[in-house]
Amino acid sequence: MLKDNMDDKFKNLLFLDVETTGLEEEDRLVQVAYVYNGMEKKSFFHPGREMSVRSMEVTHITNKHLEGKEKFQGSNFYKELADILAQKDTIFVAHNAPFDISMLTREDLVVDQFIDTIKIAQDLDVKGDIPAYRLQYLRYYLGIDLDDACAHDALGDVKVLMAIFERMYEKLYGQSASHDEVIKKMIYISSQPTLIKRFNFGKYNGEMIADVARKDRGYLDWLLGQKEADAASGVPDEDWIFTLKKYIR
Repeated sequence: MLKDNMDDKFKNLLFLDVETTGLEEEDRLVQVAYVYNGMEKKSFFHPGREMSVRSMEVTHITNKHLEGKEKFQGSNFYKELADILAQKDTIFVAHNAPFDISMLTREDLVVDQFIDTIKIAQDLDVKGDIPAYRLQYLRYYLGIDLDDACAHDALGDVKVLMAIFERMYEKLYGQSASHDEVIKKMIYISSQPTLIKRFNFGKYNGEMIADVARKDRGYLDWLLGQKEADAASGVPDEDWIFTLKKYIR
């Protein structure tokens, strides 16, 4: 695990996680936690709306927990986080970063450079051996032992995020010439569509997509049509569209 005071090579990396009222456009964050240059912060906020039952089930945060909490915007926490994000050297790190970024964007915070550890995990899993890339799944799949990291608590998730990031960093560092090269590579991978290796649904569940492309290209053509239709309806899935086009070619 990363040292508590953090090595200088992790300077300016903002490890962050949020918990929210739900997953819809109108939902808002209720808890934010981050670690930045050895500084650890966590707080609850009143979202101005009620928690969904689904979110309470997952996070165990209830409306009662949020009674009397200050709003995120205007808080000292908000101002400090905004200052960190405004620094040109800050690199935002999260698992499924687009989601956390979208929640911060709703609060008028801007994220410039970012690393998405779910994208890095998928890229490093060359053979598609890992069944799932969820944060807590990776925690146990990789055998990461953390006694003080409760699941679905923002700070607990940040600690898992940092441990997973370290594993990925070490693997990429062994393939690279310098720290800067590793970070640049992570940023690049995070900005690109992911090439999915294995089906995790449907009649070919568990099979390598490359194998299915050789024996049933028609299925890939059909699935691509479904994914493109979904995208036209406002439900994009760029990773699958990118993957299917790649294998069909």
